[in-house]
Amino acid sequence: MSADPARTAPESPTDSAATAAVKQDFVRQIVREDLASGKHQAIRTRFPPEPNGYLHIGHAKAICLDFGVANEFGGRCNLRFDDTNPAKEDPEYVAAIQEDVRWLGYEWAELRHASDYFEVFYLAAQKLIRQGDAFVCDLSAEEVRAYRGNLNEPGRNSPYRERSVEENLDLFQRMRAGEFADGARTLRAKIDMASGNINLRDPALYRIKKVAHQNTGDAWPIYPMYDFAHSLSDSCEGITHSLCTLEFEDHRPLYDWCVGRVDLPNSPDLLAPLLDRGLPNEAAIPRQIEFSRANLNFTVMSKRKLMVLVQEGLVDGWDDPRMPTLQGIRRRGYTPASLRLFADRLGVSKQNSTIDYSVLEGCLREDLDAAAPRRMAVLDPLKLVITNLGDAHEESLHFSNHPKDERFGARQVPFSNQLWIEREDFEEVPPKGFKRLIPGGEVRLRGAGILRCDEVIKNEAGEIVELRGTLDPESRPGMAGADRKIKGTIHWVSARHAVAAEVRLYDRLFDVAAPDDDSDGKTYQDHLNPNSRRAVTGYVEPAAATAEREQAFQFERVGYFVADRYDHTAERPVFNRSVTLRDTWAAQA
Repeated sequence: MSADPARTAPESPTDSAATAAVKQDFVRQIVREDLASGKHQAIRTRFPPEPNGYLHIGHAKAICLDFGVANEFGGRCNLRFDDTNPAKEDPEYVAAIQEDVRWLGYEWAELRHASDYFEVFYLAAQKLIRQGDAFVCDLSAEEVRAYRGNLNEPGRNSPYRERSVEENLDLFQRMRAGEFADGARTLRAKIDMASGNINLRDPALYRIKKVAHQNTGDAWPIYPMYDFAHSLSDSCEGITHSLCTLEFEDHRPLYDWCVGRVDLPNSPDLLAPLLDRGLPNEAAIPRQIEFSRANLNFTVMSKRKLMVLVQEGLVDGWDDPRMPTLQGIRRRGYTPASLRLFADRLGVSKQNSTIDYSVLEGCLREDLDAAAPRRMAVLDPLKLVITNLGDAHEESLHFSNHPKDERFGARQVPFSNQLWIEREDFEEVPPKGFKRLIPGGEVRLRGAGILRCDEVIKNEAGEIVELRGTLDPESRPGMAGADRKIKGTIHWVSARHAVAAEVRLYDRLFDVAAPDDDSDGKTYQDHLNPNSRRAVTGYVEPAAATAEREQAFQFERVGYFVADRYDHTAERPVFNRSVTLRDTWAAQA
């Protein structure tokens, strides 16, 4: 009885080793010190995506860090949607993000939304106005930019900066009531227009935007800006360590200003809307910590640019296996373990750098080498007829599912006198060093014995259409003749039993390392790799055809493949190439 690899495959050793390792990066060191000093009794983190697109590989690093730190220190991590810009948000993205987080192997403590705190933000904004820390400004967006100054020149105060508290409260309440047109007014923080940090030059806290929200409907004609909402959301949830990427380092003073000026832990009246809904009072003062993002060459990870690829039909959708989205690379055959290993390999630092795509591919190879059962498949078939076996000859050969791990069990592979072999495994005029099948030469058929090529059959055009040869009957596995030294071994599939399969040969989406670099006058779209997707009809052994969707295999001598998440069936198998056996791009670098 053949074993079911989907059930017998053990956990990947690379994954278990990664989780067992004690990580020493600077973020975890801060957490250790905060726990040791008694500053925090428990760790709370959050992963706060905007639901305006699909998550990509860069987000995987953030997910692994946010959830990983919480898990490692016995804490909690929330999934919180930063849904403060409803014009660009969609429930489709919300569902995909939740699926991605769970697929990576994490479960959130609580599902939250920035919109859960809209009433708190509104009360907090009124508090800032009463304290003289915020004002309603009538400048247009263009005028605000003109007043802001630049890195070499200080900004100028808005002419509306000195409005009275009473006037500001009245105008803000009227903004809330929907009295004014979109963009007519903003609520701005009153900080310092001469600050060297432009983020502190009286930034906007609220803007008028009469757009329906997926959670709150038409209740709000005004929406908080990211920095205001993000900092107070962290404070509402009692987040201890707010982990974000380096581009937010310059925003940290504003983050701290919002948290400190509003002071939710000592302002229970601002939390009343949450308490009225039965939510606990968890308010705290969070600390923002920045780390370097995951930058990969040979790809783009701008949501805007990925959106263009989808909308212009340059890829087959957000889950196209060539896309760097988590939905895409999942369909490609990347595993959660390989992405967690990738995050570990990247480490956590303050130094931005670009990682070679081969590191990501190497993590997948390492995981699948240990975790993927082996199967035989022929992608460019050439018929081989064994003439000293009868046409009715049929037998089952015993193959292990994994050469390095007995726990994967074994299977029976059908064998007959007519086989498919890879066309590249035969050369009529062999190049120097060729060790596979040649006219009059011998090769070992994987698990079946030693075969000599006796005859080459060609069609009228001179193309090779069939090979004929004889199998040494004394060279079958287990016989003394099997030990005869033969330089080459090739794989095969029994033509009588083979199942035709669509095999999609995916490769990198871009053919240059820096597709974002437009210094040559070309855009990233000009650098799309024309060979990034090629579909062929190949043949697989029956044990591959019956795989469940998303089952990964190593097709021996060919590469790592996965049964397509959506299109694969036992009757019409569809396999996607996840990664080649070796780095085929290294020689091109």
